[in-house]
Order: sequence, then C-alpha cells, then structure tokens
Amino acid sequence: MKKEHVLHCQFSAWYPLFRSLTIKSVILPLPQNVKDYLLDDGTLVVSGREDPPAHSQPDSDDEAEEIQWSDDENTATLTAPEFPEFTTKVQEAINSLGGSVFPKLNWSAPRDAYWIAMNSSLKCKTLSDIFLLFKSSDFITRDFTQPFIHCTDDSPDPCMEYELVLRKWCELIPGAEFRCFVKENKLIGISQRDYTQYYDHISKQKEEICRCIQDFFKKHIQYKFLDEDFVFDIYRDSRGKVWLIDFNPFGEVTDSLLFTWDELLSGTNLKGDFSEEALEQDAPAFRCTNSEVTVQPSPYLSYRLPKDFVDLSTGEDAHKLIDFLKLKRNQQEDD
Repeated sequence: MKKEHVLHCQFSAWYPLFRSLTIKSVILPLPQNVKDYLLDDGTLVVSGREDPPAHSQPDSDDEAEEIQWSDDENTATLTAPEFPEFTTKVQEAINSLGGSVFPKLNWSAPRDAYWIAMNSSLKCKTLSDIFLLFKSSDFITRDFTQPFIHCTDDSPDPCMEYELVLRKWCELIPGAEFRCFVKENKLIGISQRDYTQYYDHISKQKEEICRCIQDFFKKHIQYKFLDEDFVFDIYRDSRGKVWLIDFNPFGEVTDSLLFTWDELLSGTNLKGDFSEEALEQDAPAFRCTNSEVTVQPSPYLSYRLPKDFVDLSTGEDAHKLIDFLKLKRNQQEDD
C-alpha cells in the first residue's frame, strides 16, 4: 500500500466521481485553528455552540464558559474557544442536509466515540456535537497524525488539506452493510460489516446478496476508481438497492473483518462459505456470522476505557504491567 492509494480514498477524491451512488454530503475545508483545537490534549472543553451564551457576571454560579479546576489563584481559567465564521458555515451545511448529519474527516468517522454523545449516536445537529465526538476519538486523531502509518513507500508525506465531511443522516440498519475487497479490479471478497452480530436474513440470502453486490460493482465501480486495489463499503436497502458508503485503502490500515489480510493479499483460502453452484470462477468469497454462538462484543467497547486499563488487560504494554505488579507488591509489603 502506497501513500497515493491512501490519498485516493479521501472522501473529496472519490465523492465527485460517485456522487449519484452515495449519500448526499457537504465538504468543508478545516481551518488550521480548528485542527489545533481538535488536537489539543488539554481538558475537553467543547466549543462550537450554535447560540453562544451571553456573558454572565464573574461571580455568577451559572458561568458556563469558564471552569476553575484548581484553588490556586495562579491557575489559568479554561475557556472554550469560539469559531464564529466556521460555526456559521457548518450550521448552514447541516441545515441544507435536513438538520442532522453523520460527520467524518478525510478518511475516518469517530465510530469509537459514539458512547460519549448524549444520544449514544454519531447523529449530530450542531458543531458542538461534532467537536465532542472528534475530540474523544482515536480514529480522528489517527487521521491527523498517522494517515500513512502502514504505507510501504519512503517518499515524504504529502502536505495534507484536512476537511470536515458532513453526510446527510440516514438510519442505516447494521445488518445491511457489507465491506467489499477488490484486487486488480476484481471483486475477491465480501464481508458482513457488523460481524459481531448474527443476522438470520444474511445467512439465508447470502448468494442473492453476493450477486446483487457483484452486479453493482461491475456496473458502477469496476475500472472507475482511481486504483485497481481498494476496499469499498456498501448498504443494501430493503428494496434490494445498493448504495455506496465509502472507499478504503487495500491494506492493514483497513479492518479486514471476517477475512485476514494474509488471505486477501495471497488470495488463498478465501472461498469456504459457498455452495458449489455459487463457486464460479469470478465469484467473490462471501463471509458472514453464521450462528449466534459466534457473536462477539463490539470492537469499539474498549475505547470507553482509559488506554492504560486496556493495555493492562490485554498485556499489550509490558512496562505498564510490570509497574502495576510492582505497585501491588509494595502495597502488600506496606500492609
């Protein structure tokens, strides 16, 4: 996977080519001061209110914009920054899309931060809703700081122009979303997107679903994307119509779901879930969760915990585990 492949999967790179196949969206350039605010590691102070509150008296108990976190008189008061011009543009875009949007950056959406929102959803109505999700998301931080982390070429990182993408809010059923893997312009694999759950209709209709996605790919996607290796997500509605949702690079930066990247890159052991009639030469492998026994917890649940807790529970950071064991030993000795 090269850096140009990642750049081709930016929303603004593919949306003009496939606008008629996907959800209506608005793309806004992200000002540098907004980017700086989103990357600030300080205390989470959400800005971007549609109607900023009036200034209250300094000694008032209702002062919402200023929070004193210390008794130290020398401690600076935290104040939420305001971006009036950007706030106006965002609100106008949200209104033009029906009043509710699904936000994302060039590549990623803050799916790992849905739990922090008041509605436990990525549905946003104001810029403050978006800021809350973005400032709480590791996925968004990765877009800013490590967009080319798995790329194999040694060329300098391109100069990035970041953008806020607002997509018209649609109630999508997780059991109707699928991820499709394309290698050398050939559709080689299709995976159930929400692989943590069992959906009876997918198991019963998988051959029909596969043919429907194949037809959509051949008619609308094949040879039209900027690369020959890529991943795309689709949604199949109740009428059987297929909608394009997103494009992703063909590589480890993209979740392979029910496949492994070894299988996808080598092309071996892909077709194991089909009947003999469906094992045509050009038929992609189709994988779904086949029973409730294999249901798993959501992969986003770990993002609700502090990273140190996750590292300790998984053993990913040996140094933290050693420090924790030393602390427990010292506590026992003190007792």
